[in-house]
Amino acid sequence: MASTTNTPSYTLRYFDGIGLGESIRLLLTAANVEWTEEHPEWPQEKPNQPFGRLPVLVEKSTDGSPDFVICESSNIERYLARTYGLLPADLRKAALQEQLRDQMMDVVIAFSGYARSISEEDKKARKEAFEEIFEKFIALLTKILQDNGSTGRLFGDSLSYADIAIYIFFKNLILDFVRLVADIVDYAKPKVTSEIIKLISTVETDPKLTKFVLKSGDLTAAVSA
Repeated sequence: MASTTNTPSYTLRYFDGIGLGESIRLLLTAANVEWTEEHPEWPQEKPNQPFGRLPVLVEKSTDGSPDFVICESSNIERYLARTYGLLPADLRKAALQEQLRDQMMDVVIAFSGYARSISEEDKKARKEAFEEIFEKFIALLTKILQDNGSTGRLFGDSLSYADIAIYIFFKNLILDFVRLVADIVDYAKPKVTSEIIKLISTVETDPKLTKFVLKSGDLTAAVSA
C-alpha cells in the first residue's frame, strides 16, 4: 500500500499464520500505510529479536534516525491504533475499548489450558472453565453491541481498534483453533450471536479492510455455517 509523504513505512516480523500477527496486519491495512512482512527463521532468529519473541514491528525512519522497533502484540496494536486514530483521544473512551482486548485474552488463556490438558479429568474441568468464561464474554460483547444500536460496531459508527481486535479473536477461534481442538469450535460457533455475526460482517466489508479480508478468508461464512 502506498504511504503519504513523511508517513513511515513498517515491517511486521511474525510467523506465516493468523495468531498474534493478524490484528497488527489489519491495523496497518486500515491505516493505509506502506508495510511489508517478514517470516524469520525460528528459532534461529530468536536471539535477534527484542526479548526473543514475535511479533515485532519495525517503523522505518523517514529522517535518517534509527528505526523504531517494538514488540509484544498488544503493545504494537495499541501503538498503531493510537497513531492512526483507531483509538479515541479521550482516555476513558479508549480504556473501554482496550479492556475488551484484555478480557478477550482471558478466553484465549482458558482455551490454551484446555488444549494442553492431558488427562480426561483435567480436560473436562478445563473445558467447563472455558465454556463459562466464553459464554460470559459472548454475553458482554452482545450487550455492548446492542447498547450501540446493533449497528455492527462496538463503539460509535466507524471502524475502531475494538472492532478489529474482537474480529481477530473470532477469526483465530473459528478458522485457526479448529486445527488444534475441533470440539471447542463446534461448541463455540452456535453460541455466537447475530449481533456478533453482524460485527464480523461489518469488519469484513469495511472499505479500508475489504482487500485484505478477501485475501485472508471469509469469516462471516465460516461462523454462520
